Amino acid sequence: MGRKLVIVMPELTPAQRSMIVSRTAEQGFHTEIYDTEEEAVTAVSDAEIILAFAPKLAKHAPELKWYCASSAGVDRFMDPSLYASEDVILTNSSGAYGLTISEHVVMMILEVLRRQGDYNELVHMHEWKRGLPMRSIYGSRFTLIGTGNIGRETCRRLRVFQPKRITGVNRRGTNPDQLFDSVITTDQLDQILSETDVLILALPKTDATFHLLDAPKLAGLPDQAVVVNVGRGSTIDQSALVKELQAKRLWAALDVFEQEPIPEDDPIWNCPQLLITPHVSGDLSLPKTVELVVDLFLENLERYVNGKPLERTIDRRKGY
Repeated sequence: MGRKLVIVMPELTPAQRSMIVSRTAEQGFHTEIYDTEEEAVTAVSDAEIILAFAPKLAKHAPELKWYCASSAGVDRFMDPSLYASEDVILTNSSGAYGLTISEHVVMMILEVLRRQGDYNELVHMHEWKRGLPMRSIYGSRFTLIGTGNIGRETCRRLRVFQPKRITGVNRRGTNPDQLFDSVITTDQLDQILSETDVLILALPKTDATFHLLDAPKLAGLPDQAVVVNVGRGSTIDQSALVKELQAKRLWAALDVFEQEPIPEDDPIWNCPQLLITPHVSGDLSLPKTVELVVDLFLENLERYVNGKPLERTIDRRKGY
């Protein structure tokens, strides 16, 4: 038996499982694939590598050298007590989720701008009513906070609808692939808010992103602007957003929240002008996403075996 690799991904097809076992064997690894974290707990005791979204497995893996999160977000992997060694390399699967999340973003924006939620309610009441005021992506001004894989894929899809402008926001002010009309740094965000019709957040959970969109910044958005969040709920001051929604000054489409699941008595449930989805914009729900996670992992495994630096390595102190 070779070096051990444990994978927890119930979404894998039989063909993918067979391919992974074969490909990793060529690299000298004995691979075991499980559907649940519980099934894998005892198996990881002598594992050198884990591919999963099950942070607690690391506690049971004293021989672990590399943990590849099958997710893009890794905030659940930041606790140092999870790891038997400080030397464990953590990587994520950023690059696999841009397609599915960007489609979700476009869906949410169109639902809000074209009043689909209101029409759903009218249909539920068997009421035939037309003429609700609508808006369009065409000619609208977009600001995307976060220009990584998700931001770039979202930008590509929005371009098809001919918006007036797409501004990117990131830490460095660089324009990846020259996709955006312009890019500003995070500390310049206040300069663009008053000229934003749709604000999209696709940021990880870090100390630097906590409540980035706070009450003053929300107040800086024009009346009836739309806030879309597919990153982490902690990037928005949710109580401040609730007040804006209750006043019917802003619209929002949220896939992530400060507390998940949302508590039953949370006022956000009953906010007007709000579309809620239960943190499903990413996941491994699309076969293409699963395929991309596997491809990225196998490419990185080759680098690992050949002693090259791994792609998508996470600095556990910074959180990204």
